[in-house]
Amino acid sequence: MKLNAWITGAFAACLCGSALAQQSPTEVTFGTNWIAQGEHGGYYQAVADGTYEKYGLKVTIVPGGPRASNRMLMTVGKLDFYMGGSLIQAFSAVEKDIPTIVVAAHFQKDPQVLLSHPGQGLDSFADLKKSNDILLSKDGVATFFQWMKAEYGFKDEQVKPFGFNPAPFIANKASVQQGYVTSEPLTIEKAAGFRPNVFLLADYGFSTYSTTVETRREVVEKNPDLVQRFVDASTIGWYNYLYGDNAKAKELIKRDNPEMTDELLDYSRAKMKEYGIVDSGDTQKLGIGAMTDARMKDFFDKMVKAGLFKADLDYRKAYTLQFVNRGVGLDLKK
Repeated sequence: MKLNAWITGAFAACLCGSALAQQSPTEVTFGTNWIAQGEHGGYYQAVADGTYEKYGLKVTIVPGGPRASNRMLMTVGKLDFYMGGSLIQAFSAVEKDIPTIVVAAHFQKDPQVLLSHPGQGLDSFADLKKSNDILLSKDGVATFFQWMKAEYGFKDEQVKPFGFNPAPFIANKASVQQGYVTSEPLTIEKAAGFRPNVFLLADYGFSTYSTTVETRREVVEKNPDLVQRFVDASTIGWYNYLYGDNAKAKELIKRDNPEMTDELLDYSRAKMKEYGIVDSGDTQKLGIGAMTDARMKDFFDKMVKAGLFKADLDYRKAYTLQFVNRGVGLDLKK
């Protein structure tokens, strides 16, 4: 009887496992904050190599852009997850009582840089205070430049409008321009024939996480397994994109953004590795996507000093460590 019972139970378990394997994957939508590019590579990798599928997910990446409102779509439930920028957005959501939450940070360093002409007396970060032509976007002025003023003494009168066109910077050797370490230095070198000085703000104390994964609080509360699977699969995607064969991911990126080139994609990956944008610091032990309370407090305190937030804001509501710091994917690093 016991043997028969065991056989019956084992057979039932096999049927159950077979049924689960045949179940349709959960459909998930993930909105990015800009058009497809190398900085989104880990997510495209997880689609291209079947990692999301292995985790029971069918993920549709919804590219952002100048006319997209993906963060708002996530907030109102039209998208499941959103790729955030710096933590300033997340802290602002708490301030405005918007029920969103950061569940992972796939960039340990924000790729934001300032660029200057070499040999013009602007060859150190401190030298940049000499320039009266710092080309910044409105968003840059409202965010990282406020930190630059509070931390390093930069002045509002140094700022000039930046229209996301490198021509004014190239023409003016006394100017400074914002950009991403993963793209603008190459663009300028190809257009002007010189390599600009590159100053990664993260290396000078702008300690925000970036390329975060955000979702609504109700998703975390009602479906934590879905969140865990998406975070884990995305993390593995980033390991494979950085250290493995990313050819198929590159093709998907170019499908969504036909103006993207292999040269820029390869450059972006190389710079992400060189500067430790994705994999550095805490990720060495905790895995890509890592976050810590200490790092969150450090950045929040700097933003309070810069005047962006009041000190009594409960910034801890902006994130959870529930889904990260598990060492997922560490074995994939080569």
